[in-house]
Formats: sequence, structure tokens, C-alpha cells
Amino acid sequence: MAASVHLALEQLKMNGVRMTPQRHAILSYLMDTKSHPTADEIYKALSPTYPSMSVATIYNNLRLFVEAGLVRELTYGDDSSRFDADLSDHYHAICKGCGQIVDFGHPPLLEVEKVASRETGFTVQGHRMEIYGLCTSCNTITS
Repeated sequence: MAASVHLALEQLKMNGVRMTPQRHAILSYLMDTKSHPTADEIYKALSPTYPSMSVATIYNNLRLFVEAGLVRELTYGDDSSRFDADLSDHYHAICKGCGQIVDFGHPPLLEVEKVASRETGFTVQGHRMEIYGLCTSCNTITS
């Protein structure tokens, strides 16, 4: 078991959350993937191994993980949230053709937060940046 999954499981146990096989599978899947899956994608990936697991189980556990600070919920204006267990400072490039989301690293834009705070009076608690375009596969199709 990866160290990060083990630490996350320990954090949940310390908060009184019972660890079920399904909960463990969902958390492990999220921590092992880079694809930013939707709840339905997680369900499709895990249902062959856990046929009794429902989509509601996935949603309930995702909500629990988000509230526990183990997973980020990414919303992009459509109806399907995506989930990211990589809590490091990073940004996302999003394909307008197929919807693929790819992580990329860039130094945090802390100066932008300072300017926003100064100009608005807000106490800035964070930011997110997305880059939109076409991935290599979709760009090949339109060329």
C-alpha cells in the first residue's frame, strides 16, 4: 500500500471513520490515477471488483474524502465534478475537445493572490488556474 494511501486511511480512522473495503478501493483508485475521474468513471472502474457497490456509495465516499481534505473536487461548469487526490500546488490544462485534464507544475501565483487581496480587501484562501486548449489527439483530428 502506498504511503499516502496509508496516511489517508489513518487520518480517516482517527476521525472515527470506519474503513470499508469499498472506501479503501475508492481512495486507492483516486490516489493511483492522474486522470481526474468523475464519480461515474470511478464506479465503472471498480464495479467489476465490487459488484454490490452503488454509484451512491461512490458519491457519499467522495463527499467524505473532500470534507476530510483528502481529495479536491474540480468543477468546470458542467454537471460532472472531477476528483483529484493530488493536493500539491499544481494547475490543470483542459482539452476543449475530449475533456481530458492534465496536471502541470508552475510556481504558485502568490503575487496574484497578494494583488487580489490588496485590490479587493479579500482574505484570499487560495486560487485555481486552468488552461484551455486541444490535447495532442484532438488537435490532430482538427488539423
